[in-house]
Amino acid sequence: MNEPHQKIRIDKWLWQSRHFKTRTNAAKAVSGGHVRVNSRRVLKPSFAVGIGDVLAFRQGKGLRVVRVVALTDRRGPSAEALALYEDLARSRGKTAARPEPSSGRPNRKERRIAAQLKLANLD
Repeated sequence: MNEPHQKIRIDKWLWQSRHFKTRTNAAKAVSGGHVRVNSRRVLKPSFAVGIGDVLAFRQGKGLRVVRVVALTDRRGPSAEALALYEDLARSRGKTAARPEPSSGRPNRKERRIAAQLKLANLD
């Protein structure tokens, strides 16, 4: 693990923390504007993240919100990867997955959630 004042490329950290299967997939997600660091959209895979940064990105059908807790210089086993971040969505008791679509017209809650996702530009 590295010292707290050091930083690492965001695509490399996302790959090392096992959020993406390949570093290329992580770089494509960042380049596509699907990753936010501290509520700001990041468009370059070379953007540097450090300890304490909060990342928000899509993974599958859900939205992941994680805080960088540690940095490393290699992609290790999953036990090491879990030590690199803190999952903020689960620690607050919120579910990060989208609600299941109901039959017919969406209700008020479903419309509000869809509007929030569009505003977050993570849709």
